[in-house]
Amino acid sequence: MAGAAILILTQMPDRATAQSPARSPVEARPFACVSIGTPVESLYHWQGKIETAQDFTDVVKTRSERYAAVEAAIRARHPYELPEIIAVPLTDGFAPYRDWITHETRAA
Repeated sequence: MAGAAILILTQMPDRATAQSPARSPVEARPFACVSIGTPVESLYHWQGKIETAQDFTDVVKTRSERYAAVEAAIRARHPYELPEIIAVPLTDGFAPYRDWITHETRAA
């Protein structure tokens, strides 16, 4: 659905990196908000081996039509060769909050 609110998730290797893709896009409005989580332990396959890492999750609140701008902002600052950048549709939620996301991610 065009204009639908979505969450975009990405993992960063440390708090400073997790904070780096946040301020400019919030000011430019592809992001309504970025929530930076506490460290998590990630366990994954990478280049034929099992790896572990400590990551910080960024949760970006935006709209589906802003996905490309959000992806570009994350990729421009992301240190990983293959960054996790996934979008999750918000199928329901508190209407005033969804309206706030729409308002805050309007074209500047």
